[in-house]
Amino acid sequence: MTNLRFPRGMSRRGLLKGAAAIGAAGLILPASLGAARAEPKKGGVFRVGIGHGSSTDGYDPGLWDNLYAQTFAASRHNQLIEIAADGNLVPEIAESWDSADGMTWVFKIREGVTFHSGKPVTPDDVVASLNHHRGETSTSAAKPYFDAVTDIKVDGQNVVITISAPNADFPYLMSDYHLAIMPGTDGKIDPTSSDGCGGYIVESYEPGVQATLNRNPNYWKSDRAHFDQIVLLSILDPAARLNALMTGEVDTIDQIDPATIGLLEGRGIAKILSISGNAHYVFPMDSRAAPFSDNNVRLALKYAFDRQELVDKILAGHGSVSNDNPIGPANRYFFAELEAKTYDPDKAKHYLKQAGMDTLEVTLSAANAAFSGAVDAAVLMSEKAAAAGITITVDRAPDDGYWDNVWMKKPFCASYWGGRPVEDQMFTTAYKTGASWNESFWSNERFDALLAAARSELDEAKRRDMYHEMQQIVSFEGSTIIPMYNNYVMAVANAVATPEKVSNNWNLDGFRCVERWWFA
Repeated sequence: MTNLRFPRGMSRRGLLKGAAAIGAAGLILPASLGAARAEPKKGGVFRVGIGHGSSTDGYDPGLWDNLYAQTFAASRHNQLIEIAADGNLVPEIAESWDSADGMTWVFKIREGVTFHSGKPVTPDDVVASLNHHRGETSTSAAKPYFDAVTDIKVDGQNVVITISAPNADFPYLMSDYHLAIMPGTDGKIDPTSSDGCGGYIVESYEPGVQATLNRNPNYWKSDRAHFDQIVLLSILDPAARLNALMTGEVDTIDQIDPATIGLLEGRGIAKILSISGNAHYVFPMDSRAAPFSDNNVRLALKYAFDRQELVDKILAGHGSVSNDNPIGPANRYFFAELEAKTYDPDKAKHYLKQAGMDTLEVTLSAANAAFSGAVDAAVLMSEKAAAAGITITVDRAPDDGYWDNVWMKKPFCASYWGGRPVEDQMFTTAYKTGASWNESFWSNERFDALLAAARSELDEAKRRDMYHEMQQIVSFEGSTIIPMYNNYVMAVANAVATPEKVSNNWNLDGFRCVERWWFA
């Protein structure tokens, strides 16, 4: 393993061994917090308006699939490992981790942490929590992470996880928000329980509407979870979210319509956070269904719209063009030299002819619940595609119930991804054959083989080449249109203070605004 390299410039020791001395760093705000910035203080009711949420949301960690569920989860749960705002790993329930070969991973479980119910967090709870996502009967979106896991066991205060081949990125997988540590009984967790070991305790919860949580007085992170209470509101309509902030009904909103930024700045009631990262907006096509089962049709659609126009008009410049690549510029193995696709009606017509067609008619389902401006983006794509003989009928789906009735149900629809800190995690979650969230139901034998091989490749140059080839395959053979990388654009009331460094790993400071932010 001496030639193995690790993400973000970390040394072998820095990733393979999360030193116990780092444990204290998990208890403080990021080191980049400016010296002149006021220290966090406790108190207040923090109200967040979120542009997601569904009446079918619940407590089962394997099924969390939108920003509302993710933020609600971050309020009440911890994982083994946290991703800090700078993208590095810091200890959470695992106060350290170690591996001599990248195959046997030893996580030392932190002592003195209790669940909201008062039960101490033990290694047995960790094993039960992780096993919830394993096995053929698991419905968890995190199940693919455990396909290579051959054993999870308790060894004293440690949890030992054995995988079938070396994987230097394995600690990043253990930071996934689905892998909440919950109390176990007889080796299993109760997926209907709200009990967690995070900063807030559930007072009330109405799925798709609101959640109210109170600060956990026994939270082990004494300098996190600053608010007395948090209220999470599902507000799907962008105009309604904006109005809620402007009238003082909420303190923070996500998914700001870029067209309204000037209005907010003119009022002087909030500050805008525009954070670039690996997030991207997508339009998956069901590869099982005609005409999308033909890659020539998929390529015709990929050349039939203007990506820069979408960035300019939908994102108002708060993002950049993507070349149907789910790996973003912040990723270590981003393929910057990938052949660019530009708006080219003639090339789109060429691929239609390759598919035996002169014209094409498809329906694209979209709602702003998918992402702010999704319907307008679909309309722009439809207008441009007409020049290639492609008729795209835009189905304006209701915001309410979009993730239950449209996503992975309709053959062509709008969706979004927060990106992932490492390539393996993004590809495994959304593009591996059979993955729960493979929203285009795409399968490629060569891609799957590369995905497995890259995890344990020791040669840096070969590993990079593998990830570049995977990006090439997804871009030109995949069944997902990825037109743009979007910034996370949030509006935060002036009364709310944030760390100087806000995470670009996910929206709302990696979902952890509820834990990391405070009232000034």
